[in-house]
Amino acid sequence: MTAQSRRRFLGFLVAAPTLAVATRAGADALLPQQAHAVIPSLPAPADLVDLGDLFVLAGAPTSGMLVLTVETDGTATFRLPREEVGQGLTTAVAMLVAEELDLPPAAVRVELEDARPELLFNQLTGSSNSVRSLYGPVRRTAAAARARLVAAAAARWNLPAAGLTTADGAVRAPDGRSAPYGTLAVAAADPGLAVPAAAPKPESEHAVVGRPVNRLDARDMVTGRQQYTLDLDVPGAKPCVVRRPPTLGGTVRSVANTAAVRAMPGVLDVVTIPTGVAVVAETFGQALDARAALQVSWGPGPADHLSDADVRARLRAATPPLLVPGLLTPHVDAEFDFAFVSHAPMETNSAVADVRADRAEIWSGLKSPIVARQTIAAELGLPVDRVTVHVVQAGGSFGRRLFFDAALEAAQVSQACRRPVRLMWTRVDDTRHGRMRPATHHRVRATYALGQVLSFEHRVAAVETDFRHGLGEIVTATAASLPLGIGNATLAQTLFLTTVKSPYHFGLTTQTLTEVPTGIPTGSWRSVYSANTRGAEEIVVDEIAARLGQDPYRFRRAFLKNDAQRAVLDRAAREGDWGREMEPGCAQGIAFHEEYKSRTACLVEIDARDRQRVKVTRAVVVADVGRPVNPRGVEAQMIGGLTDAISTTLRAGLHLDKGLPLEGSYSQFHWAQQRDTPREVKVVVLPATGEPGGAGELGVPAAVGAVANAWARATGSKPRSFPLDFDVDFTPYPR
Repeated sequence: MTAQSRRRFLGFLVAAPTLAVATRAGADALLPQQAHAVIPSLPAPADLVDLGDLFVLAGAPTSGMLVLTVETDGTATFRLPREEVGQGLTTAVAMLVAEELDLPPAAVRVELEDARPELLFNQLTGSSNSVRSLYGPVRRTAAAARARLVAAAAARWNLPAAGLTTADGAVRAPDGRSAPYGTLAVAAADPGLAVPAAAPKPESEHAVVGRPVNRLDARDMVTGRQQYTLDLDVPGAKPCVVRRPPTLGGTVRSVANTAAVRAMPGVLDVVTIPTGVAVVAETFGQALDARAALQVSWGPGPADHLSDADVRARLRAATPPLLVPGLLTPHVDAEFDFAFVSHAPMETNSAVADVRADRAEIWSGLKSPIVARQTIAAELGLPVDRVTVHVVQAGGSFGRRLFFDAALEAAQVSQACRRPVRLMWTRVDDTRHGRMRPATHHRVRATYALGQVLSFEHRVAAVETDFRHGLGEIVTATAASLPLGIGNATLAQTLFLTTVKSPYHFGLTTQTLTEVPTGIPTGSWRSVYSANTRGAEEIVVDEIAARLGQDPYRFRRAFLKNDAQRAVLDRAAREGDWGREMEPGCAQGIAFHEEYKSRTACLVEIDARDRQRVKVTRAVVVADVGRPVNPRGVEAQMIGGLTDAISTTLRAGLHLDKGLPLEGSYSQFHWAQQRDTPREVKVVVLPATGEPGGAGELGVPAAVGAVANAWARATGSKPRSFPLDFDVDFTPYPR
């Protein structure tokens, strides 16, 4: 370490956790539970080990490579190997650091780490995994920093380290002396310093973690100070937009008027790339005008012949038959269709790229920056160590930023035109050509007798979800790209089996996935398979209860597998005043979901008296996420999941028409606006127990089921096709 760097900061690396921690966490789920008079179901794969467990284990070998610095001004800076897309992760991590260092969270800066290939699987943001996988490593990193600061103070005062304490950003001695962290930073960085073993605080002593904290970046976001990709001041970077094909995946055959467009005001270059024709100009207005003037001859895309009806027919044909015959016992059968859905983040795809002959620098909102860096380096013909990829805070993702389309395009354009570029996808680009949640078809059968559910079968057929980002690095990304979809299918089945499970004792329970390749660009969407799969199942649970003449809440309560689940459901029913009298055309709905070591119940009230404008008027969400680092952040996640569910259940979806979605804006996509959200929403986050569970995707599936069940009870109709109101009530933009 140089003298200058030692004066500036104190860096720490800590040892990776042992495997026993994750093994114990997985075993806890299988402890015996209170017996109930139901036909028990065997544990599903996700009951034994879920996707979050796998990511924790995959990240463990490199979790000792986290970097925390203590500055000479007494503040701390943590380099976060994840992306912040609005989920509040930077605030949660700041709280973890602040807890161990005895600092206020506002004194902790969390900066997004550049792509670091040496982190392997430990820089992927997704699967409700970030807090779960970082909770232990961040605390150990900060505890090690605290130990070094205490050791430096002990050496300065010639006192035993065991007798010193920390508080308010300072080390304190029993005789009243105090040393602010900033005055100890240089001494604490001394490699020869004798430092006692460090351990995180007992959770019983937490004073910051577990308390509601407002987002540290909230003021910057609402005042416009927060910088996103297109706000960055990269010298010489010129605006760039891309003319995209009239169908998904179409190719450029020729451009008839390149010279004329290059001569338009402000135009600097016109470049053909694999995804379209890019225009670089002095302003975005000039770039958009030039893009509109291009005369392009297009080649076909892989899905030109597909429209919604074709996709539904292919999915229905691909759905495997049910195994348990419906002839010998009473049964409930149901089939469901879910439309394609856009991720629709507030910030569209964007990137800044500066590619030179011997190096490249990229800025973008990225959830898988390692594979982005590796792929871009290969595309540019540069060594990986000559490509720098900066991760920029993004305005939403919902799974979309697992792919790095804009960053790759920007790099291609910058290399071709030999200048830095600032590439923006328009809202129409993002809605029509962005990746989307796959359409799915569901076939469910539940058999019952004597008040018991004997079997529950669920067959899911889905348009193939693209997982070619792998686990965030090039090896698994390459494996996912193997011919005939072998690698992608393996990842899909693994994700399905380690996330989707039934929380009920419904006898013989099976859930299977069949994916259908179509050439349509897809990607993981919040809650991935669970939003549709578990949403559909919660509808069927209501229908079984009705067939058996039982109340939907009490029926669920009787068949849930353990007391922790029942506690969540009971709290939702109590807080939501389940069963209260409602006016005709209005009704309550309730549903439950468990995933990633967390569980939630949702109760909503719906007003369907105007069938053209059905509205959720009230909602209660109860969440048990194990140990909530920031309960206010969990509350925000649950409200976000509720909004997503209201949108996609009632009105929001994409109409595929001859290889292209018709929707091109928020007004056409019909995402829930403020007037569509319930005026009364109550979120209850249960007290801490054990380790943190996942929260980012937890809130969607139960809310889907609750909204659909309320609609069914209010209208007397069975919901089968989603969104429920899916008319084309707009004039599509030109292709």
